[in-house]
Amino acid sequence: MVTFTARRSKAEMVMPARPTPRETKTVSDMDDHPGHLVYIPLLEFFRCRCHNSSRPVPAKAVKAALAEALVWYYPVAGRLREIAGGKLVVDCTAEGVAFVEADADVRLEELGEPLLPPFPCVEELLCDAGDIGVVVGKPIVFLQVTEFKCGGFVMGFYISHCIADGFGMIQFIKAIVDIARGEQAPMVPPIWKRDILTSRSPPPTNTMAMPMPSVKFSSVLKDSTSIDDDIMVSTPQESMVGNYFLFRPNHISALRSHVGDNGTTATRFELITAVIWRCRTVALGYKPDDRVHFLFSANARRHRGEGTLRIPEGYYGNALTYHVAGATAGELCATTLARTVALIREAKLDGTTEERVRSTVDFLASLRLRRRGGRFPALAFDKAYAVSDFTRLGEDGLDFGWAERVGGGVATPSFVSFHSRWKLVSSDGDGEEEDAVAASMLLPKPAMDRFDKELALWLDLDKDDAVKPSVGGLSLSSKF
Repeated sequence: MVTFTARRSKAEMVMPARPTPRETKTVSDMDDHPGHLVYIPLLEFFRCRCHNSSRPVPAKAVKAALAEALVWYYPVAGRLREIAGGKLVVDCTAEGVAFVEADADVRLEELGEPLLPPFPCVEELLCDAGDIGVVVGKPIVFLQVTEFKCGGFVMGFYISHCIADGFGMIQFIKAIVDIARGEQAPMVPPIWKRDILTSRSPPPTNTMAMPMPSVKFSSVLKDSTSIDDDIMVSTPQESMVGNYFLFRPNHISALRSHVGDNGTTATRFELITAVIWRCRTVALGYKPDDRVHFLFSANARRHRGEGTLRIPEGYYGNALTYHVAGATAGELCATTLARTVALIREAKLDGTTEERVRSTVDFLASLRLRRRGGRFPALAFDKAYAVSDFTRLGEDGLDFGWAERVGGGVATPSFVSFHSRWKLVSSDGDGEEEDAVAASMLLPKPAMDRFDKELALWLDLDKDDAVKPSVGGLSLSSKF
């Protein structure tokens, strides 16, 4: 894998291009729960379509567009502040976001063809955000634009999860790209309206009185000091290893063959997560009677049925539904893959109504009651495989006109497994493009070796399809 060092300019603050309202805005109770008090590292790679002298200089174009975008997204130029009860607000001060211009003596194609995770020298493509678990009083966004010697470039972000979910993060990045392409305003105007996902007052303190799925969620998210038999919690971060596993259409077909008659209706997400949940459970060596869970979030904006909560277009805050499937380790690994798919499908259907979403918000708000001495206890998922699906966030729509997106996603593996979508040349050798999904995984080294072997049994996975382990150092902690 290629190595390089980026030459960085001194960080500067990019402020909104014009005066913006000076006010204080409250974030939602889904925005500021303990699991979101972190910055998410994102990378977006672009290849220039033109190479003449009149083409825009990427960093200059992005910087100017960022200043214009912040007029629309002016809370992003402010600072998070904590008020009574541990609640977070945004002081819209127009102080700006951190911006770094950089270049590197490497060509885009040297990073990999096709460009797939793990990305080389990730730490060179992201600017210093300090402790990414501290979000108060700091820029809400850190952005480094690194130009390669071929004219291609990468935008490296740290974005506070308290301000946006994955969909909202991409919406903000799209606004920058829209303006850099020549638009006068973002194609999708942003909407704040965080009161949509604010808890009922006061939130219930008895979680067992809450409707599902909140009770399921609360049974998985625990104080890490109370979890003494989960290797994922007890293993030090430096003893973890990150991998990415690529699922091409032929691998999805192989999984369908294991599911039988239900394979034709199973979605790609259901098939991938079902086999990973099983293989991960085996690899971690849980006891047969241990209760194991699969936890995943879904974009609440997509729910449009009767009785669902309507999220307006342009809303860029966290708008998620949380879903939990559970079984004992023995049951999970002894049953058919079709049954595992069914468990996941049942969990997908649970928790999409407005009442269920609001009960989840109530539960997340109640987590602030656990605060002691100005700090939250370290929370962790108990024997849970957690997934965030980035395959339908619209990253393919990031197009500068003068530069096209060639790949990107969450920069490093973390306890939460991120699924990202990739366009690759077909493995059939016909030159056509095919969709593939890269799934990140973070496990203790012995468990990763076992996981790799277990997955290969299901897929007949050629080693060329397993993306090699990443170099550690920047992955998010499994403890919140």
